[in-house]
Amino acid sequence: MDILKDENFESALNNLAKDFHLWNISKSESRTHLFLNDELSQRDHERKVRENLKSSHGPTAEQHDQFYRDHKLLLVLFRVLAVMPIERSGPGLVTFSWKSLASIYALCFYVLMTVVVMIVGIERIKFFETTDKFDDQIYGIIFILFLIPHFWIPFVGWGVASDVASYKTNWASFQVRYYRVTGENLKFPRLKMLIAVISIGCLICAVLFIVSMSILLEGFPMWQTGAYCEFVVINEMTCFYFLLLLKVTFFSPKDVEIECNAYIVSKYRFLWLNISELLQSLGNAYARTYSTYCLFMLVSITIAIYGTISEVIDHGFQFSFKEIGLIVLAIYCAILMFVVCDCSHTTTLQVAQGVQDTLLEINLLEVDLPTQKEIDIFIQAIEMNPAIVSLKGYAEVNRELLTSSIATIAIYLIVLVQFKLSLKSQQTFAVMNLNSTFIKS
Repeated sequence: MDILKDENFESALNNLAKDFHLWNISKSESRTHLFLNDELSQRDHERKVRENLKSSHGPTAEQHDQFYRDHKLLLVLFRVLAVMPIERSGPGLVTFSWKSLASIYALCFYVLMTVVVMIVGIERIKFFETTDKFDDQIYGIIFILFLIPHFWIPFVGWGVASDVASYKTNWASFQVRYYRVTGENLKFPRLKMLIAVISIGCLICAVLFIVSMSILLEGFPMWQTGAYCEFVVINEMTCFYFLLLLKVTFFSPKDVEIECNAYIVSKYRFLWLNISELLQSLGNAYARTYSTYCLFMLVSITIAIYGTISEVIDHGFQFSFKEIGLIVLAIYCAILMFVVCDCSHTTTLQVAQGVQDTLLEINLLEVDLPTQKEIDIFIQAIEMNPAIVSLKGYAEVNRELLTSSIATIAIYLIVLVQFKLSLKSQQTFAVMNLNSTFIKS
């Protein structure tokens, strides 16, 4: 999944550099090529040095790959949880192999957890079969539902590990290109500390959530929480990981504000295309993961809200442990889904809006004609290549996905509540017939 080949990027920048220097030479007859080289400013000299950097060169990519160094802890946690067995196989290179130690460990850990999940699953099915109450069956469905994600880890995790590894490697290349164009390394202030704090926080929240579900909901003994804890931790970490990948994706054409010419604007245009494709490759690499993630959140929210409404219909607003537990579940899933959709929408909007604002603030009367043309081409490139996160075309992760999910939940809730009311009316009618028969007898 090579989103932008290194040789294409290098060729484009080199051609731009040649055109720019030729244009400067022909602009003034008194300015010879020798004089131009002798009178290079410090900025131009540094720019020439950076032009020799190659993003495909492993040691160079390793030197500038600050993003990997800052979020390495998170990748280690995903390897420990056997979700994403990718590893650093060389300088600036992230790879996946079925024969690697990470993959072998993931397989062993998965088999062990499968045994635990199967034991708990059999107990949950037995409990589900022992009750005839429709509402108790709803709770049984929730408990079984929370076990299902374990079985699709090979599909949504290992199955996309090669694409994810390629995406990580492309991030290293992008950081070299960013340095080559801007002269500065990408920096992620306090990212390492933030990852450590939120990782610990996710673990604590997962334990508290599982324990609260065990206390609030009937038929959920504490010994079964181990099978669910893995899922809840992965669920929260997946949400946070997506948030992290989006938040570190930003773009600011600083040099355009300092020195505005056709060459600088053209370089930033190519860099923009690179980061736009990075966002698109993010959605493609994690399409399976976040498609199933959003579907699971949608189903969980629907069932939890329906369970709460069903309790209210049967017993009124008593705020029982069942009601509180189901409300906690619905809020928990809704928050995770909101964070994913809203963060994606906000980030993609800011990336495009920030660049467009910078370009539109340039006074076109103060720049030459080639620069004006490059600015127009840049703005058209932003409009034609929007920075969006698309799950391989199935859905765009933005606020529209959130609103469409709410509409879907509402439709299913209406159907389920109508089914519940029909059952309630049938039960009432049966009781009335029984009473009338008893009175007549």
